[in-house]
Amino acid sequence: MTDRDIAPPGAEATAPPVVPAADTSAPPPPPPPALPEVRDEDGDLTRDFVEAVSEAIAAADVERLHALAEDLHEADLADLIEALDADERPRLVHLLGDEFEFSALVDVDETVRVQLIDDLPHETVVEGVKDLDSDDAVYILEDLDEAKQDAILETFPAAERLSLERSLDYPEESAGRLMQTEFIAVPPYWTVGQVIDYCRETEDLPDDFYEIHVVEPSFRLVGTVALDKILRAKRLIPVGDIVDEVRVTARVDEDREEVARLFERYDLISMPVLDEGDRLVGVVTADDVVDVVKEEAEEDLRALAGVGDEEISDTVWYATRNRFTWLFVNLLTAFLAASVIGLFEDTIARIVALAALAPVVAGQGGVAATQTMTVAVRALATREVGSLNLARFVNREVMVAFLNGLAFAVIVGVSVWAWYGQIQLGMVVGGAMVLNLIAAGLAGVGIPLVIEKFGGDPAVISGVFVTTVTDCVGFFAVLGLATWWFGAA
Repeated sequence: MTDRDIAPPGAEATAPPVVPAADTSAPPPPPPPALPEVRDEDGDLTRDFVEAVSEAIAAADVERLHALAEDLHEADLADLIEALDADERPRLVHLLGDEFEFSALVDVDETVRVQLIDDLPHETVVEGVKDLDSDDAVYILEDLDEAKQDAILETFPAAERLSLERSLDYPEESAGRLMQTEFIAVPPYWTVGQVIDYCRETEDLPDDFYEIHVVEPSFRLVGTVALDKILRAKRLIPVGDIVDEVRVTARVDEDREEVARLFERYDLISMPVLDEGDRLVGVVTADDVVDVVKEEAEEDLRALAGVGDEEISDTVWYATRNRFTWLFVNLLTAFLAASVIGLFEDTIARIVALAALAPVVAGQGGVAATQTMTVAVRALATREVGSLNLARFVNREVMVAFLNGLAFAVIVGVSVWAWYGQIQLGMVVGGAMVLNLIAAGLAGVGIPLVIEKFGGDPAVISGVFVTTVTDCVGFFAVLGLATWWFGAA
């Protein structure tokens, strides 16, 4: 007998509790599926990621969707929205709820953005826009029709509503539309310590800022103080004693392209925007200018191709209508070139080889003119060409065209001689090549300059006229020289 078998006096012996054996027949719950890679080595969204999001949306799996999308950058979320089907986009916003970053819509194509906002409940749009910085809110509101704008703006407090309405009243693509109206402005008699305490204690401040704006009571700008200077200065020093004079500002109606040029020229990180009374009303920041540079470059590229403001998300019908106008204009100019050919039907009938050689000269001139025109349009857009260097720029392009004309005249002349066995025909085609490339150089640089002079957009209009010149001159040079040469012979 052991001590374990003897119960203490007055106590009953009890059996130890029976612990049930673990049930090893039931399998453990499966681990959650691994999250796919968001982007591939080329920087594009992976198919696995987009499919995983689509599956989570279809299953209304909020937990899975949050796991996939909660850490996405706004730019990644914008790309995801564009990659999803149209009916999936509003469901994505609904399932993410408060986790959805409405600012991602700023990076979405306009067609997709407007359609998504139309598909979302009004309350969702209102709450989303309210959380945005003023410049992002204006960017989204400006694409909506007036009725929807008014319905959203009515829900804002009076001060915010008036600020947004004022921004929307400024011209499109102006500094007033681009600026954000949230900024920090203090009087010059405040001390550095007061400014620091104000920034620490005030909740309603911009999310990102780099400078403190010093203003008079009438909100006329005195200057700015960089944050690094604030942190280095003693607390009792008035900010008016360390303020830097602002030499570069923008007006509310100034074109945003000019604002971007000023940022590039003076290496700015922000720029104050003044109204007609020289009062500070907003600030343009570098991140907004990066978007402007991208959009303007894309706009000029599309304009050169004659596709206007077309996006890949636009409908087939819209794209068709958008391209039809310039295709029709080009057709008219093609008939004009054909009429030049019609003037020399007898020459073509006698020398059939000209029918094959004339398009070679015209095509080469078209390519040369496009090269020159692209350089000219870019130089005008970036203000690299002015009264001081205009003559030098024109001379340069004409000389380039002349030297290329000589080089290709030799190549084409020898080729025609070897092909047809007629040295005179080679000389005619070579001479026409020189003439057309010189004309291409003159047209490529001259037409954009003339259009700019009369207030037009060279990127939009130049292409059709330059092509017309090179086609007509090319055909006329080949056929006219052939008629003169062989007619005289």
